Amino acid sequence: MNHADNATVFTSDDARTHWHDQALWFVRAKRDRMANSLPEWEQLRETAAAIKGHTVSRLADLLEQFEANAAKLGVKVHWASTPVEHNEIVLSILQKHGVKRVVKSKSMLTEECHLNPFLERHGMEVVDTDLGEWIVQLRNEAPSHIVLPAIHIKREEVGELFHRHIGTPEGLAEPKPLVEAARIELRNKFMRAEAGITGVNFAIAETGGFVVCTNEGNADLGVSLPPVHIACMGIEKLIPKAEHLGVFLRLLARSATGQPITTYSSHFHGPKPGGELHVVMLDNGRSDILGSDDFRRSLNCIRCGACMNTCPVFRRSGGHSYQTTVPGPIGSILAPSRDAQQFHSLPYACSLCGSCTDVCPVKIDLHHQLLTWRKEIAVRGLVPWSKRFALGATSQLMQRPKLFNLVGWLARHIVPLLPRFMLYNPLNPWGRKRELPVFPKQSFREMYRESRHSTPTKKS
Repeated sequence: MNHADNATVFTSDDARTHWHDQALWFVRAKRDRMANSLPEWEQLRETAAAIKGHTVSRLADLLEQFEANAAKLGVKVHWASTPVEHNEIVLSILQKHGVKRVVKSKSMLTEECHLNPFLERHGMEVVDTDLGEWIVQLRNEAPSHIVLPAIHIKREEVGELFHRHIGTPEGLAEPKPLVEAARIELRNKFMRAEAGITGVNFAIAETGGFVVCTNEGNADLGVSLPPVHIACMGIEKLIPKAEHLGVFLRLLARSATGQPITTYSSHFHGPKPGGELHVVMLDNGRSDILGSDDFRRSLNCIRCGACMNTCPVFRRSGGHSYQTTVPGPIGSILAPSRDAQQFHSLPYACSLCGSCTDVCPVKIDLHHQLLTWRKEIAVRGLVPWSKRFALGATSQLMQRPKLFNLVGWLARHIVPLLPRFMLYNPLNPWGRKRELPVFPKQSFREMYRESRHSTPTKKS
């Protein structure tokens, strides 16, 4: 896959591109206001980074501690190395209970494993109950953002979608009646469900419990009514102690959506009476990242999406252009860690502005890791020939001052005279959405020489 080619599809709709950019920047601005309202914000970030760093350094021990304490609470813990194993475990649990109807709260891990289509192929109805997730599910799309999964869809399009699927009035585009219609439809799904699946935001090794954060309450309803609750989590979602939870809850919502805390922070410590609670923990390459000195810190991520909301590339190219479950800056680190050949273009979907690092609540050095990935991709020989040719030609040019000066003179005096079609064509992909800068009339060398001749020499 090539991010630049995929992004061209999104940017072909200029109005949507600008609307998407502004919508995400609005969320980023809310995050800034929340961060500035807390004098201890930077101390919270430092503390969270230290807790996560400690967790990753003792991950194996803490995972065993979590499993032992969860088992004491009556939780059945399962281990999966790959998405295939994860899906087979979930399927076996559901088949054991004869489940045919499943409700699911938002879980990027199950998106990572493509759990929905897997269960559907085995004859089960799976309904995503987070409103944004349900919208993209009805459209047969993947989420475009890990927190705002339908951010790329306009409300008029939602109205058309609901009209086709649940019979709302044609042309209805007001959020309130659309949400009310969705609530009625989903309530029926909740009442008929035989099992509920959630993700996990934080699992606590000390207690064996875990926390699910939502704004709609759908996770609570989805697991309160059916007898079976399956929680799916990546092995990096651990924190050591319950006392650490407050640090992350204060950071998560402020970084994600610019609100003081998520509306619902639901704690689970064992199954409900007469029910079963299963936790399925997935590796899927996380252990490989754990063994990397360069990229280990990416496991600190708490999936707030702040790096996506601030990234100038993500805001203008859309999440689907990354073709990976977790897009944006953090996804451009995680995806090549799983398959560098397939996702070799993602570390280049970055301006290296460092804004992602500035907003990360757990202080992951995102732009440094993206730069390191560029080097790694070059070492592995995965850089496309077009880039290798261009960089090689630039290297030769920079090593020859006379040739450099000649090319600069031609660019300043000849290029502005050329007809537009000679500058903006398929040979200039950079100019598809951008205007070339105005060329200066003089080079720096020429201005420097003039400056030296015109400045009087001081006498001592």
